[in-house]
Amino acid sequence: MQRIKVKDLLTGAEAGKEVLLKGWVRTKRGNKFVSFIAVNDGSTINNLQVVAEAEKFSEEALKDVTTGAAIAVTGELVASQGKGQAYEVQATRIEVLGKADPETYPLQKKAHSLEFLREIAHLRFRTNTFGAVFRVRNALAFAVHRFFNEKGFVYMHTPIVTASDAEGAGEMFRVTTLDPINPPLTESGAVNYAEDFFGKATNLTVSGQLEGELAAMAFSDIYTFGPTFRAENSNTTRHLAEFWMIEPEMAFYDLKMTADLAEEFIKYIIRYALEHNREDIEFLGQRLAEEDKAKPQHERQEMTLLEKLEFVVNNSFERITYTEAIDILLNSNHYKKKKFQYDVSWGVDLQSEHERYLVEKHFKKPVVVTDYPKDIKAFYMRLNDDGKTVAAMDILAPGIGEIVGGSQREERLDLLVERMKGVGIHEEELWWYLDTRRFGGCPHAGFGLGFERMVQFVTGMGNIRDVIPFPRTPQNAEF
Repeated sequence: MQRIKVKDLLTGAEAGKEVLLKGWVRTKRGNKFVSFIAVNDGSTINNLQVVAEAEKFSEEALKDVTTGAAIAVTGELVASQGKGQAYEVQATRIEVLGKADPETYPLQKKAHSLEFLREIAHLRFRTNTFGAVFRVRNALAFAVHRFFNEKGFVYMHTPIVTASDAEGAGEMFRVTTLDPINPPLTESGAVNYAEDFFGKATNLTVSGQLEGELAAMAFSDIYTFGPTFRAENSNTTRHLAEFWMIEPEMAFYDLKMTADLAEEFIKYIIRYALEHNREDIEFLGQRLAEEDKAKPQHERQEMTLLEKLEFVVNNSFERITYTEAIDILLNSNHYKKKKFQYDVSWGVDLQSEHERYLVEKHFKKPVVVTDYPKDIKAFYMRLNDDGKTVAAMDILAPGIGEIVGGSQREERLDLLVERMKGVGIHEEELWWYLDTRRFGGCPHAGFGLGFERMVQFVTGMGNIRDVIPFPRTPQNAEF
């Protein structure tokens, strides 16, 4: 007999028929006449109740049917006699496929803290919270590919190992096969990377953008979706050492077109999750509401998770310049009452607290901030006519701040070379990148969206470590 998943059985499509169900026991309760076993197989947040009558199953026969055990159930799918679900399975056969020692199985029928669940990340998928989070993550990932496919973009796989630092930040993970104790040295005593596997110093990529630009100069519209790495010693709820980025690059685009595409993209993937994973989002919203009750009144969310997502989908994003953003912050009561931890002045990079003030307090909606000072942005961003700012844009979202960063790229060879010199990048290091300006260069633009931050936004999870299966953070590479 072919197995049918819980999600499909709960629709009642097989009612009145003998079915085969396989999954993991969430709970077992009952009396001397009957046992009720809640089974989940990950296809939905909802469990399916299995009814095992004592006439058919002795206590001995069910002794290994404990929380966490994997079981196969054969029986008839019938209308449920109890509340909570429409259908249940009247069992005729139950086989234990994998035991779970009830004395040592760490997931019992009680609330577990998210901190505890991070310590058992190999098992946390089995909880309702993380089942919902990662089904939503899956839906968002699928929606990413669907959006760009519908737009005619080419999916490009850019390298994970690279010799360039796209951001100029210098916080990268070294990739090497050299002996860590006795590496070959140059005459000056430095490590001789010419003898390394790739013949030069290489790192894990911080971005696929530069290689993406090369492809955009042939295909017009491309996107990447892959892992990126930052060796930044940040133990915060917003940072990971390994995370996934979505980076489209578009030839013949300017900054406004890029901001419009990013807004359309964000709304598309949120709408997809709302349509296909509403039960999961509703559950996560209830969880968030319970968390909110424990907070002081002034810290509570004004909208539920569902309301927030639907508001984003149904409303245009606010658009302001960086200069306007600074003016708003300087004139705010928050600034005047010295509630900001970090200073506000023209030329400083906006901190998360500034971004969240603009989004959550001032505009109460996502905000697109454009035209940042050139000195706080990357070398490849197009210099504006004022000579002080670049055609850059960030999209700020409620709860987490920056969710998208993008720009029109500098297509003018002389200005790009000048910017590279200004930040200490030699022409020979990126000769191939400069060739795209020498040979048929054109105005082009792109953006990057941190996938985990988007998953955070849609699920309402407060810590980015809870929206990636196995978080990589300073001093932590478990599992």
